[in-house]
Amino acid sequence: MDNIKSGFVSIVGRSNVGKSTLLNRIIGEKISIISNKPQTTRFNLKLIYNSLDSQIIFVDSPGIQNPKNKLGEFMLKESKNSIKDVDLILYMVDSNSEIGELDNLIIDMLKKINLPKLCIINKIDTLDSEKLSKTILKYEELELFEKIIPISASEGTNVYNLINDIKSFLPYGPKYYSDDMITDQTERDIVGEIIREKTLNLLRDEIPHGINILIEKFSIRKDKPIIDIDATICVEKKSHKGMVIGKNGSMILKIGKYSRIDIEKFLDSKVNLKLFVKIDDDWRNKSFKVKEFGYFRK
Repeated sequence: MDNIKSGFVSIVGRSNVGKSTLLNRIIGEKISIISNKPQTTRFNLKLIYNSLDSQIIFVDSPGIQNPKNKLGEFMLKESKNSIKDVDLILYMVDSNSEIGELDNLIIDMLKKINLPKLCIINKIDTLDSEKLSKTILKYEELELFEKIIPISASEGTNVYNLINDIKSFLPYGPKYYSDDMITDQTERDIVGEIIREKTLNLLRDEIPHGINILIEKFSIRKDKPIIDIDATICVEKKSHKGMVIGKNGSMILKIGKYSRIDIEKFLDSKVNLKLFVKIDDDWRNKSFKVKEFGYFRK
């Protein structure tokens, strides 16, 4: 009989409640990109937590929202797929005690699923005790969750206890991945996401949603310990291309600078990063383009 707790755990919730921040905290390395803008996470990815007595495979999914284009439809499908064939569901909410329209959509979906569910209330560092008690009560009244756990993903508050609670709901089983694996994503995938994160954080609100990153080259030099990476930033409009490049190339230089710092840290290597920009007109509304860019993989 296997003597470790192992299993798959889906984490769902609205956009911007802190799912990726929590998972990066648990894994101990930045894999999921973080931004305060919606649609940051676009597809399901697995992050793997290993300890002496457990292996927990977290499925990070896009924030659930009403789709506005073909990419949005893909993201909603990914979110729904993330709660299939798992052992436990974590429903994350933030410090807002009100249950809104999207929350009700998710809650209705969870009511139909016969799996153990934990409710995680994030960002408790922004709440006083009275507001926290009120928020906990709101979710207790639903009688849907085995346990309600308040945390602060950014501060790390109560995250250790959350991990222990997760283990208590998992079966004994095998390790599905080797101990040195922390994600099912390739290095190219993660590099592309790092670059996209920088565009999300540096550019105006309307531009990043229409950005996609293509890694055109990823090679290690034979004569030097340097990785050469060429990446294309795809935008939807001609005006967006100008904004990504910036006056005298200032913005793309900034995107490149901050991307390279994180990429070198992730790859533990010197990196020669070259960025290019091209226009793919209104690609999020074109099924063939959405597929071409690697979405609709399921």
